[in-house]
Amino acid sequence: MVWRIDDRTTFEALRRSRQRARKGPISVTFVASDRSPGPRVAYAVGKRVGGAVVRNRLRRRLRAVVAEIAGSLEMGSYLVSAGPAACELSFEELRTTVAEAMRSAGGNSR
Repeated sequence: MVWRIDDRTTFEALRRSRQRARKGPISVTFVASDRSPGPRVAYAVGKRVGGAVVRNRLRRRLRAVVAEIAGSLEMGSYLVSAGPAACELSFEELRTTVAEAMRSAGGNSR
């Protein structure tokens, strides 16, 4: 199960974190933690991506991808950011890109 990040201290820790990776239009920041019951994820999809409908559709697709790969994620907090080109990726390409970025950020234990 994937949990939401909703506290300011976690977002501040993510901002300070040096564990970052970028794969194509996807960027992932990671902070390790063993006090959370599961991986915690937040999504950043800016206005450059498009209107509200486009941004929300991309955010839903990102949540679906993370839900699929959640079993292989290390405990900690992740910030998944997407650029405009992420909208053009197929679901399979998006899954591969997000998984590689999470692995490169140091957040994949398998």
